[in-house]
Amino acid sequence: MSVSFAPECTPAKNAYDDCFNKWYTEKFLKGLSVENECTEFWDTYITCINANLAKQGIKPMLDKAREDQPFSHEEMKESISSEKK
Repeated sequence: MSVSFAPECTPAKNAYDDCFNKWYTEKFLKGLSVENECTEFWDTYITCINANLAKQGIKPMLDKAREDQPFSHEEMKESISSEKK
């Protein structure tokens, strides 16, 4: 596991990583669960990240870029396919 780009978000990232890794190895890989049980940890982490992106003036630029060039699910699949060729 690594630290977050915003040091104050590292505890939230670690909590999510720990939860996800446990769920993935103990439930998902064994076919006991397909629904990620760690969404509350993710929500806490992404809220922290978004706050820090906003504080650094990066979030408005990301939001604008996403608005100007939104990725659809199909575009993502095409991008991955072309990388494999």
